[in-house]
Amino acid sequence: MKYQSIFTLVLCALVLFSCNSKQTEKVLNPSLVLWYDKPAENWTEALPIGNGRLGAMVYGGTEKETIQFNEETLWTGQPHDYANEGAYEVFPELRDLLWEGKQTEAHKLGNERFMSTPLGQLCYQPFGNILLDLPGHEKAINFKRQLDLEDALASVSYDLEGVSYKRQVLSSEPDQVIIVQMEASEKGALGFGVTMDSPHERYEVSVDGNVVIIRGRANNYPSDKYKKGAAYPESKVTFEARLKVITDGKLVSDGKSIIVKEAQKATLQLVAATSFVNYNDISGNPSKLCKSYLEKLEGKSFKTIKQKHVEDYQALFGRVELELGKSEISNRTTNERLATFKQDEDPDMVALLFQYGRYLLISSSRSGTQPANLQGIWNDKIYPAWDSKYTININTEMNYWPAEITNLSELSDPIIGLIEDLSETGKNIAKEHYNLNGWVTHHNTDIWRGSAPINNANHGVWPVGGAWLSQHLWWHYQFSGDKEYLKNRAYPILKEASRFFAEYLVADPNNPDWLVSGPSNSPENGGMVMAPSMDHQIIRNLLANTIEAANVLGVDADFAKMLAEKRAKIAPNQIGQYGQLQEWLEDRDDPKNEHRHVSHLWGLHPGNEIHPLTTPELAEACKVTLSHRGDGGTGWSRAWKINFWARLLDGDHSFLLLKNLMVPALSQQTNYNHKGGLYNNLFDAHPPFQIDGNFGATSGITEMLLQSHLRDENGDYFQDILPALPSLLANGKVSGIKGRGGFEISIEWENAKLVSLDVKSLLGNKLLVRKNGKVIAKETEAGEIYSINADDFVR
Repeated sequence: MKYQSIFTLVLCALVLFSCNSKQTEKVLNPSLVLWYDKPAENWTEALPIGNGRLGAMVYGGTEKETIQFNEETLWTGQPHDYANEGAYEVFPELRDLLWEGKQTEAHKLGNERFMSTPLGQLCYQPFGNILLDLPGHEKAINFKRQLDLEDALASVSYDLEGVSYKRQVLSSEPDQVIIVQMEASEKGALGFGVTMDSPHERYEVSVDGNVVIIRGRANNYPSDKYKKGAAYPESKVTFEARLKVITDGKLVSDGKSIIVKEAQKATLQLVAATSFVNYNDISGNPSKLCKSYLEKLEGKSFKTIKQKHVEDYQALFGRVELELGKSEISNRTTNERLATFKQDEDPDMVALLFQYGRYLLISSSRSGTQPANLQGIWNDKIYPAWDSKYTININTEMNYWPAEITNLSELSDPIIGLIEDLSETGKNIAKEHYNLNGWVTHHNTDIWRGSAPINNANHGVWPVGGAWLSQHLWWHYQFSGDKEYLKNRAYPILKEASRFFAEYLVADPNNPDWLVSGPSNSPENGGMVMAPSMDHQIIRNLLANTIEAANVLGVDADFAKMLAEKRAKIAPNQIGQYGQLQEWLEDRDDPKNEHRHVSHLWGLHPGNEIHPLTTPELAEACKVTLSHRGDGGTGWSRAWKINFWARLLDGDHSFLLLKNLMVPALSQQTNYNHKGGLYNNLFDAHPPFQIDGNFGATSGITEMLLQSHLRDENGDYFQDILPALPSLLANGKVSGIKGRGGFEISIEWENAKLVSLDVKSLLGNKLLVRKNGKVIAKETEAGEIYSINADDFVR
């Protein structure tokens, strides 16, 4: 009986252990995980992790593993003023040439006298690679790699000769470290070599005890890629990374790498830094910073670091949930799901892409960091496409479209910081290029905050880049209601941007009562012109936001009055000979032009001056324009069109564009001709990779479910519920998305009909909920939740 009792106790313990083990295996929601059954073969199959500053791409190799990493401030160049001294001298002549129809001459003069020095800007750089060597692991079976969006955790698992191996990789914001946790199911079974390298020409690798160290200096901008004109500034940013190896096994070193033997667990802690302090200062000490990061990790276990990382991340990511329905096909590998989405239209894949966009924004943009660039924070090339910088004639702004509406308001801080910097560098450009007051920025910037026109006068002379960016200043106030922020950060910048355009606008010779913009262009289409429609829409928006901000703060009444008078005279939108919204004041649109930019629809989205309910004729003209441009384009272009059609209240056409985006991208080469889609890791393809399309898709899906940009005569915001619901998303629920005026909204629907609606008032503003043309109005108190009866909307 004694032995039987012992046997029973042991058996119970084993069963309990088995049950607990199973409980630790997290069951992942297919709308919250990317997973694959083989390692990545190229960079756009690797899985991204990031903490806003440090990013990495995890390939998941078995015998050879590469974890390519970035640090957001490693760029070519050095602090630099791009102004072309005395450029303002030809500003009036450029206008005269354009008024006279001499565009070719204007381009020539612009390129000779008006462009930045040098003609291009600098580029974002890769940092290095963690290289793992695991001899004999090429015969691994039961392989799986995945990215858990709920915990921001990449992992790799496989079996080999009866032993299970697992790697977990995360990038922690609280601890400013990338962690690689390696484990084997048996003691002594884990053995590997680890080192680092870098694609830069000037670097060295050494080992100090259990730490691999890499130090170097950024490459110079590739001389064979110089645009004509002045030489590019020498690269002076230095960098250092340290990889600390902690293990229960044995360590040996050959001076360049560390070899781990007879281990069961190993933790790799990667810290990295550069000498960059701000756009004017590169005097930082990366070695000192790396040592400090590692010292703060002393004594912290992987479990502790992981728990803090997950808590920090989930405090942001967990605010919004989206369920659109799932089935057996939702459980396939991500690449299989992507390959068949256009046929099976799995709604759960839509939810995955939506949440992936939020994951990428959290991972590439945190308070105090640089804003997400053309590739977020992920780049493996010394000369990346378009320098992986900030293109602000659509792309940088698109990166931040989801921030406020998907309840990630804090993540706007980096783009607000960028605008603050540009409002300083842009003052000199306003003086040197226009001899005007205020500040101005053109169609690109970089970490050195270049504000001058670059590349070529036929598309680089576009002075409303800063004005468009400034929309994000106002959005942050609309959603947060933070008057201290408005007073101290946003309004001073809005005011000086508006001051520039108040002086810049000029009377149109053919319509003297109208004010127009120019010289400028309709982004990347049609060359340098006077009076492009997009300029006018953006400037009207800027002036309106500045006027309202002044009124809210009770300041600058005379200045606001002057702006209102100027704004009223800006040339209005025009409908052309084909029924299209004109791209220019002159009716010269080509209906066969399927250009990727649809810039003159800015007033529809992200602007708010065109909408079917308020300007039906202009809205119809937008539809004609979109029919001309087509349903293809680059990845980001398709994403923008998702938003356009949602604003036009056509959910099915919006979904069609989403389907056209959610196709496998086949090309890694730069291509402008309708080759957009998604790579197997769901990165957006221009091609090549450009992250804006991911963020644009998340924004567009949100616009299908909630819009809050329209207002009543008192200035209160309508919360339009399910305004563009596609018939293929007839069932679902979403919680936590945000509307202007400070409202957090949860919606459930079945068979395309509203089932429940809960609205949390964050600021105590008046609530206007609209559905099916009916408006329900409620006075609210901050912190209270208001449940709206779906039957109240039935007419």
